[in-house]
Amino acid sequence: MTDAATQVSTDTTDEVLYEFSEGIATLTLNRPARLNTISGPMLAQITRLLIKANEDPEVRVVILTGTGRAFCAGLDLVDATQGSGIGSQPNAVSVNLDLRNTPPTVLFAMDKPTICALNGSAAGYGLDTALGCDIRVMAKSAKMAAAFVKRGVVPESGGTWILPRLLGWSKAAELIFTGRTLTAQESVDMGLASHVVPDDELPGFARALALEMASNAPLAVQSAKRLMRMGLNETFNDHVHHVYLQFLQLIRTHDFREGMTSFLEKRPAEFKAR
Repeated sequence: MTDAATQVSTDTTDEVLYEFSEGIATLTLNRPARLNTISGPMLAQITRLLIKANEDPEVRVVILTGTGRAFCAGLDLVDATQGSGIGSQPNAVSVNLDLRNTPPTVLFAMDKPTICALNGSAAGYGLDTALGCDIRVMAKSAKMAAAFVKRGVVPESGGTWILPRLLGWSKAAELIFTGRTLTAQESVDMGLASHVVPDDELPGFARALALEMASNAPLAVQSAKRLMRMGLNETFNDHVHHVYLQFLQLIRTHDFREGMTSFLEKRPAEFKAR
């Protein structure tokens, strides 16, 4: 990792914080008084910062988290009911909201690994956004609330696509149709999250996991993620063909040679993403 990757940099707005150090970009939803509900400006800020992290060659892993007692309680319904929020204007979705350029869609297309560190509860749009990350780790007090049908809507940002693939049809159907809220441990037991840790240990745990990923060859990690995404819609024979093409590219890289050499020399590898 380069010296620049160990430096700390920030790109902060009032409602979304961005920090980069040691190859890790951390995006923090920062609207705790409103349970980190997503305003219109936040939607654009999150998208911009996710794209920035994905395009930055120094970034190897992205962590998405929040401040306060919630990760994200969904879209800001208070603003919407007062006529100033997302979806509050006639034809607002069809005119103003480009679904190709919103956080869940951008998360799905990212090559960099993403970890959602759920400092608190995720509901509605917040749940879909958490599900859009590759890995979810949860504070013990956090919950996942699939309460869409209780509000008269559906999982609007990927949940109906992701949940059946994560859980299987029957469990996904039960969760969506009941609008049930799951504790952190229930979320792990069901397969929606990988780990549950004490609340005060969550930031350190998520960062340690990110650093473990960041220590590996970034081109290989990103290729593996692309192949996993492609495999969702491919036959096995088509998929292994694409895997072989990626493999041929990787064995020509500096990082492949470094990985083999460091193994033989019994030392930590120094990957350069080239």
